[in-house]
Amino acid sequence: MRRYRAVGTGTAGATVDVGEVTTRYLLYGLLPGWFVPGLADWAMHRRTRIEETAGTKESLIHALMMTEVGIPIALTLRYEVNPLLLAVQLGGAAVHEATALWDVRTAVDSDREVKPVEQHIHSFLESLPFAALASLMCLHADQVASLLRGGRGDRTAWRLVPRRRPLSRGYLAGVAAAITTCVLLPYGEELWRCVRTARNKQRPAGREARGRDRKGQ
Repeated sequence: MRRYRAVGTGTAGATVDVGEVTTRYLLYGLLPGWFVPGLADWAMHRRTRIEETAGTKESLIHALMMTEVGIPIALTLRYEVNPLLLAVQLGGAAVHEATALWDVRTAVDSDREVKPVEQHIHSFLESLPFAALASLMCLHADQVASLLRGGRGDRTAWRLVPRRRPLSRGYLAGVAAAITTCVLLPYGEELWRCVRTARNKQRPAGREARGRDRKGQ
C-alpha cells in the first residue's frame, strides 16, 4: 500500500496509511452512520401512518431493499474483495436504486404523503451505498481491473475467499446488534402493524358479507 505524508499541524514527519484510514472510516464511520437515516425513515413512515395508506406492500418493499444491501454488506464483512464480490456489490446497488424508485412510486400512488424531510432522508439512504462502494473500489483497484478483464488469470476471482485478516468477533457482534436494534426490530414492527391493520379492515367486510347471506336465507 502506498503511503502518504499527513498534512496538518502537529503531524510533521508522520505518515498515514490511506488504505487503513479509509477502511476504518468504512467500518466505524459510514456503516454505523447508515443506521441513523434508516431509523429516521422508519419514524417518517410511522408518522405518516403507512399502515393506513400503502400498507403491507410498501413495507415489504422496504424489507426487499434492506435485503438488497444487507447481503453485499454481510459478504464484505466476511470475505475478501474480489471480482465476484464486486459484481455482487454493483448488482445490489443497481437493484436497490431501482427498488427505491418503486418504493416512492408505491407511496405516492397510495396517497401516503412523502414529506420533504423524508425525501432528504432517502437521499442519504441511496447515496451512502454508492459512497461505500466507491471507497471499496478505490481501495481494491486491482480487483476492479480484474473484474473488467472478466477475472482472467485469477483462480479465485469467482469464488468467495475468507478474509485473510478476519474482523474481530466483537465488531461483528456489534454490527449484528446494531442491525437487530436499528433495522430488524423497527421495520419488523412496521410490517406487523401493516398486516394487523389490513386484517382489521377485512374483518368488518367479512362480517357484512355473512350478514347479507343470512338475510338472503
